[in-house]
This record gives sequence, C-alpha cells and structure tokens, in this order.
Amino acid sequence: MMIDLTHTLTTSTEAPMSIWPGHPTLEMRKVASIPEQNANVTAISLGSHTGTHIDAPNHFIADGLTVDKYDLNKLIGRALVIDGELHEGVIVLICTGWSQYWGKENYGQHPFVDVNAAEKLMEKGVRVVGCDTLSPDDICSPASQVHKVILGAGGVIAENLRGIEEVLGLKDPFVSLLPLKLDNCDGSPIRAIAWSAGGESV
Repeated sequence: MMIDLTHTLTTSTEAPMSIWPGHPTLEMRKVASIPEQNANVTAISLGSHTGTHIDAPNHFIADGLTVDKYDLNKLIGRALVIDGELHEGVIVLICTGWSQYWGKENYGQHPFVDVNAAEKLMEKGVRVVGCDTLSPDDICSPASQVHKVILGAGGVIAENLRGIEEVLGLKDPFVSLLPLKLDNCDGSPIRAIAWSAGGESV
C-alpha cells in the first residue's frame, strides 16, 4: 500500500494552496485542447518551493548543492516518524498534524523545530528531514536557523507533507522524496510517497 504524502497542486479558490509569503503562485493555462487540437497541453508556472517540495542546501547555503546534483539515494529510504532509533541514512518525518490546516489562514502559525533538536539530528547522521508544515522554522523568525543547521550540514528538508500520521501505522516504513531534475535549482516540487517494506501495517 502506498501513502500519498503530497498536497495537490491546484489553482482552485475553493480549496486554495498555502504558499510562503512573497513566493510565486501556481499558474496553469491550457495552450491546446481536444477537440480543437489533437492533444491537451497545459503551461505551468510555479516557484521552486511551491506545494510539497524539498529545499536543497543551495536554498540557504551559497555554495550548497542544488537539486540536480543531490544524491538521489538519500531521498529514498527507511523512514522514522520521530519516536524510533536515529541513525545515519534514516529519513526523519516530523508529524505535527498541521497539514489539516493546509490552505487555511492559520497554516503559517505552525509548530516548529527547536534548533538544538536539529543539531542533534545532524550529529546522529540524519540528512533528510520532512515536516507537515510550511517550514521547520518559526515563520516569525527571519534567521531561519533550523534551515541553516540542516542545509549547512549538506542535508535537505521536505516541507508541506501531508498524511504523515498514516506512516505511523506502517511496519518498516520507507519514503521517496524525489525532485525534478532542475538545473542549478535551490529546491523542487516533489511527489512524496511512503510504503511498508514489511508488507503489513502494524
């Protein structure tokens, strides 16, 4: 069973998306359609941090790796929803339940990660951290210290995940957070999924 950890990219005003203040909004425009043309084609415009996405080190670290150069092997692997044993190579998912507020005005007023906790994760060898919030940092803190700790260690951050609660019910959960291969880009939308390598839910 696959669990979809990705918010739908939509231009709907009835079910709006949450976007970091000042970032580009999603635009989708039909440039060809059936039956007028032989195929349906849509032009898409969005920011590199739109919807469910990853932040590459280059997002905050000037000489950090960009998404096209990041090791894809690190973005697929065993997942841990915070209460298990931390070790190098594990992908840590932080479950706050805040994705229920996606598209609502209070989505930006989310829980955030303590800088000391981020430092401890990096000391344990963790290099991929995912959260079901707009950011692992306090949105009111312009310093973005948690970003700098994780990205500065060569890690990546997956933001705006959904459904992490469902991963808690998986036996031996694995997750995939693969980005688009965008040349020299600081982040990328992703299709995040989780599944059980153990074959059964616990």
